[in-house]
Amino acid sequence: MKLTIGFSPCPNDTFIFDALIHHKIDTEGLDFEVFYDDVETLNQKAFRGELDITKLSYHAFAYAADKYVLLDAGSALGFGVGPMLVCKGSAEELKERLETGDRTLKIGIPGKYTTANFLISLAYPDAINKQELVFSDIENAVLEGRVDVGLIIHENRFTYQDKGLYKIIDLGDYWEKRTGCAIPLGGIVANRNLPSDIQHKINKVIKRSVEFAFANPKSGLEYIRSHAQEMSEEVMYKHIDLYVNKFSVDLGMEGKKAVKLLFDTALVNGIIPQISESLFLNP
Repeated sequence: MKLTIGFSPCPNDTFIFDALIHHKIDTEGLDFEVFYDDVETLNQKAFRGELDITKLSYHAFAYAADKYVLLDAGSALGFGVGPMLVCKGSAEELKERLETGDRTLKIGIPGKYTTANFLISLAYPDAINKQELVFSDIENAVLEGRVDVGLIIHENRFTYQDKGLYKIIDLGDYWEKRTGCAIPLGGIVANRNLPSDIQHKINKVIKRSVEFAFANPKSGLEYIRSHAQEMSEEVMYKHIDLYVNKFSVDLGMEGKKAVKLLFDTALVNGIIPQISESLFLNP
């Protein structure tokens, strides 16, 4: 059975899915056609229900829960992994302007439905002058003055200082201090149109793929490198270490609690609509 699957070309995703798509593990008769896209493109595809399996932002999942169910395997949650607000000028001055509700600040964001945008909406509800950019262009947009502040994700947290940018706030740290929970960034979902046994089989083989990657961390090196954007091997594996962890193998009760808290907080603050479907894969 051939299934369509979408994930980003970032090292954490290619690390997770290498064994799956290259049949280094038993995929139990499943084969995969892969689509590589940035996270906001994947979010938009999820809204349309285009793919059988896809990575998406947890924020976006709130708008696609009628079409997809969250798998236990493959997620990116963690501590110290959140998006960061950066600037070229005085970080203290810009933080003060954000905290006093200055609506004139132009903010570059990696997409309306990213978890990063959810977090800035929660921390700074008056920060509404936003410009959507591909995540990899945000640093340059700040440096060139196209935006005042940039909301960076992925490997950019390792590169912003080298480019002469300064941290205003780590929004992952903001979330952790507020809730005590890991921040849910991205999840792997299966189309609700798929039979339940296929959804469970997908979950099982993704878990197997993550476990293989942990046991053989250099197995997918060439594949990971071929999709990484001008990244050294050291940065690639820093990226992987940051975003791939126990929650990527299985959300477990701790991970599910963090996801539910994210959705409950977003709902209370009017950031997402009410969801009637069960979020998680049934046992």
